[in-house]
Amino acid sequence: MQETQGEKLREHRDSRDFICVIRDAFRIFARQSSIILGSAWAFTAAILIIVTWAFTGPTFHFSDTWQLIINTGTTIVTFLMVFLIQNTQNRDAKAFQLKLDEIIRALKDARNELVDLENLSDEDLKILEQQFQRIRQKAEHDGKHPRNVASARRIEESE
Repeated sequence: MQETQGEKLREHRDSRDFICVIRDAFRIFARQSSIILGSAWAFTAAILIIVTWAFTGPTFHFSDTWQLIINTGTTIVTFLMVFLIQNTQNRDAKAFQLKLDEIIRALKDARNELVDLENLSDEDLKILEQQFQRIRQKAEHDGKHPRNVASARRIEESE
């Protein structure tokens, strides 16, 4: 009897370990949180909280406790947001790198050693940077790659 795709997915999902489930749950939570907290509504809510806090100052005689409330709240929110932002940035950077790697792999004349470039050492990256600087300088010298927009327009007009 053949298994359907849905049954295979359920079987795979059920066989995953606890850490994988937690990681996926956090990924979904972080993505949704970044969407919600990065909205204009979230910014407006934060402004309203600060304005409300400021207007309550005279009521609480601008006491240390009154100041401690906003300081503690903003510190906790900032601390938690660092992890959410870092998670979404890591995922976005990884997806971007994979897309670039696929483009490099697909182009006939591209150097395939540039795939997984982000994993090279700083020295190797410096060497590659110097190679690209030499290529750019040679192209500029040959007139094929002008340094500024005005030069590019002159070359286009002359062709």
